[in-house]
Amino acid sequence: MCGIIGYTGSLVAKDVLISGLKRMEYRGYDSAGVAVQDGEGLHLAHRVGKVANLEEAVSGGFSQGTCGIGHTRWATHGRPSEQNAHPHTACADDFAVVHNGIIENFAALKEELIQAGHVFSSQTDTEVVAHLVEDAYQGDLLEAVRAAASRLVGAYGLAVVCAAEPGVIVCARKDSPVVVGVGKTGALVASDLVALIDETRDVVVLADDTFARLSYQDGRGSIRFCDAQGREIHPEPTHVDWDISAAKLGGYPDFMLKEIHEQPRTIRDTMAGRMVNGHLQFDELSLSVEELSAIDRVYIIACGTSYHAGLVAKNLIEAWSRIPCEVEVASEFRYRNPIVTPSTLVVAVSQSGETADTLAAIRDARIKGAKVFGVTNVVGSPVAQESDGVIYIKANKEISVAATKSFLGQVVALTLMAMLLAQVRGGLTINQIRMLFRELADTAGQVEQILADTSAIDAAAQACKDAASALFIGRGIGSTICYEGALKLKEISYLHAEAYAAGEMKHGPIALLHDGFPVIAVATKSPTYDKVISNIQESKARGALVVAIATEGDTEIANHADHVIYIPKVRDCFSAITASVPLQLFARSIAIARGCDVDHPRNLAKSVTVE
Repeated sequence: MCGIIGYTGSLVAKDVLISGLKRMEYRGYDSAGVAVQDGEGLHLAHRVGKVANLEEAVSGGFSQGTCGIGHTRWATHGRPSEQNAHPHTACADDFAVVHNGIIENFAALKEELIQAGHVFSSQTDTEVVAHLVEDAYQGDLLEAVRAAASRLVGAYGLAVVCAAEPGVIVCARKDSPVVVGVGKTGALVASDLVALIDETRDVVVLADDTFARLSYQDGRGSIRFCDAQGREIHPEPTHVDWDISAAKLGGYPDFMLKEIHEQPRTIRDTMAGRMVNGHLQFDELSLSVEELSAIDRVYIIACGTSYHAGLVAKNLIEAWSRIPCEVEVASEFRYRNPIVTPSTLVVAVSQSGETADTLAAIRDARIKGAKVFGVTNVVGSPVAQESDGVIYIKANKEISVAATKSFLGQVVALTLMAMLLAQVRGGLTINQIRMLFRELADTAGQVEQILADTSAIDAAAQACKDAASALFIGRGIGSTICYEGALKLKEISYLHAEAYAAGEMKHGPIALLHDGFPVIAVATKSPTYDKVISNIQESKARGALVVAIATEGDTEIANHADHVIYIPKVRDCFSAITASVPLQLFARSIAIARGCDVDHPRNLAKSVTVE
């Protein structure tokens, strides 16, 4: 979603802002802009399209001021245009605002401001913030932003500058991430840690309804914090230890391939330190053995790829601990009045930790008394802050919009959580858990084997690249893998794909099949293997082109499929990890063949921070 960057310090601000915006391009956007403050006022530039277009616009004679704010916008109110691009100003162009989120009451506020004589120049909800700040300003920008924020309903991360206060940026946060820090050359604000990491690794993640005033004086950056009532507060900084090389290609042609190859490390890092003296240990979950033992229902709430990781976990939780588990799309969970009690565990899964629907579902669950665990990749993210405990998947920064390593990290983290529930409830013996833990750890090496030779995957992709649609089929955990495989293909190649439990083929999807229609079957060795073979035969009888994901040593399947992609033999409960990798590579190979940008698929953003 949108990206915010702000800087006040000793360097030329436009350069710092452009660099930060480039770091956040992975989030998805349609336009970009900056506002730089100097002794002559505010200087603005906006461009539709890539940050490179904005960079060209501010080259040459643009302001050399050392304080400014920047933004990449993903349109919600108003079409993508220079007029609607951030930063937005008020009537006299003395105030500039960048904003992530949605102001739900903007229409009423806009009408009120127009009646008071304010003139608007965009169709966005954000512009009302600039006019509210202008209206409230009496010589103190922090107080003006605080007054404006008190009028807002909705979600916002804000950064504001004004011509009358050189070197000052004021920030505010409500349900949209804002991080601030003092760096080597000044003070910075951003919506994403990746934009700050060159300057500092010690940051403060603003809590809801809090404000920060960034300034630079006497060669030093400083930050002052206050709450909604204006009382000074002193939040603790968070140290960030992930590697900035994660935001660079490192010799790979695109971030998606780089991140697919980082999956073995993600598995190992997510598992590191979890087995202590022969027992699983999650100290950060902050629940006693007695509290965990009392859990009688689990909800996993998530969106998109994270939802598919939840489907895998459902199988394992119910099989190992015999606790009923439901997987809910987060955007629906809060509206259907689910049965939630103090003995319910809600597991919120979000790569970014800032998904709006997931956050809303967490809040509803907590109001009803449920225990909440977060599974996320981002330290200090809203999901982490609002959960009773959090499991970090340790995938490092994921740049490509299509989730790969974060998906496998989520599957591993949720698998460990399923083992933990089984451990405290006695569903598995300690020896069984130790054995499963060792086998789960072995999947890192098995993924490396898959990545060592992708020729069969590329050949299958070439055979399918010109199709208009594709069908993914599997059974048991295999069907959940298919959902993720179909999503990846849709996301990055724009080839329509659907996934079905293979037993459902005769209830509709089989009507789609014709000569050359691609059917991708997850047919690894499992209790339902023979059933899947039967479904493959049904597909071949109707002319389908079948690509099978199969277990090494399975020679029979070559008699039924046009292309076979072999993966190492694993226990069925871990097959989601190994079988997902060739489906990721398959989708990428088709997308490349079709000339698509695999890192920045159209219309998509890395994280969805509005409903």
